[in-house]
Parts: sequence; structure tokens; C-alpha cells
Amino acid sequence: MNDALLNQACISVWDARDRAGYERAVVSFCAQLGFQNIAAMVVVDHPDGAPEFISVQNAPAAYRETWNDLALGRSDPVMQHCKSGSLPLVWDQSTYVQAGAADKWEHQARFGYGCGLAVAAHLPDGRHFMIGAERDHGLPISNGETVRLTASLLLFAAYAQEAALKVLIPKPPLITEVDVSARELETLRWTMEGKTAWEIGRILGLSESTVARHLHNATRKLNCTSKHQAVLRAMRLGLLG
Repeated sequence: MNDALLNQACISVWDARDRAGYERAVVSFCAQLGFQNIAAMVVVDHPDGAPEFISVQNAPAAYRETWNDLALGRSDPVMQHCKSGSLPLVWDQSTYVQAGAADKWEHQARFGYGCGLAVAAHLPDGRHFMIGAERDHGLPISNGETVRLTASLLLFAAYAQEAALKVLIPKPPLITEVDVSARELETLRWTMEGKTAWEIGRILGLSESTVARHLHNATRKLNCTSKHQAVLRAMRLGLLG
């Protein structure tokens, strides 16, 4: 997937206005990335009840009942990784064999779930986002190609996460007043332009550590987990002009 197509996919999911538009965007991205199936899920922890699962996926009709069975997720090594981890996961049959879940892999592989990539983010206020792309044939032999695919999914996930919070969760809690300083917003603007902390420091006459601190503070104030998510949230709130 070249940079132009990846950028367009990110814009398409960001621009989604409803569930149908969001689903079209993630399914299209999945196909362009070279995968058959994709699922994006928001999990909301409720202190007075069971977690709420809100998902968009294109699982084959014959597999959807199994896919929607939350009890099976407790023994799924990919789901368990995403439940608590934030690092991207590249998985295949060996992932299930090592977890003692070879039978589960044998069943799902018949429906195109033989290998894949998965990314998760754990957000403030008991919210979680997961996205995974799967296919029936093996991942690239070249480690560099697998890294490229994972990087594409990570970038898309940042946009898909923000869009999911807008269109999948009814009346999501929005930040209306944020005490982000002018300097913090300035570092976010340069981050939006693709500049590193070192480059921003050279532009603004600051040390790299000072820029990193401003970005960290802005990210925290915007209730985000990364500077890229903070940029997207600031854009949505109209803080970056």
C-alpha cells in the first residue's frame, strides 16, 4: 500500500459520519492492505456492569456467530494480547499452538482467519480500541514487508480510533474546555506537519526534552495516549485552527 493510498484511507475513515461510512472505510483499507477480513472494536468499561462491546467487522456470514461469541474471546491469544497490551501483534498458527488453542485456529482458518495483524489502545475513562486485519494466506517472508504492513495499520488505527469514538459510541463524552498552552499547541501544530521533537526544537529554539515535555502535557490534557492522537483530537476540537 503506497503512501498516497494510505493517506486517502486515513482521510476516509476520519471523514466517516455514521456507522455505514465507517464500515466502508475500514473494509476498503483492509482490502488495499492485502487482507480479507477486518474488525474494529470499541470496548467501554462500565463500573456498574459488564463491558460494552461495539464493533464493525466483515466476517463471513457462516463465521459471525463464532466471531460474536465473547466467551470464546477469553481463550483467544490475540484477543487476550489486545485486552492488556498496546504493542502491535503479528500472529499466525504458531501463536495459537503456543497458547494451547490449536483447535480454535483450525476452525477459524477455514473462514479466512489464518494469520493477521492486531493493534490495541487503552484510553482514559475505561475505553479501549482494537483493530485487526486477517487473511487466509501467510504473511510476507520479508520481515521488512511485515514491518511496513504493521506501520500502515498503526497509522490507520490512530484515525480509525478517533472516528470510532465519534460514530460508534452514542453521545461520547467530548472535551469542551482544555487548558492547553499556546506553546503546547505550537508543538502539536509542528507535529501535525510531520516534524520530530528534535526538529521542532530547532524551529522554536527549544531543547528536544522541552518539546517532548510540551507534547506530553498536551497529550495528557487532551485525554490521549500518543502525540498523534492528541493532534487528531486537537483538530477535532478546533484548537489547531
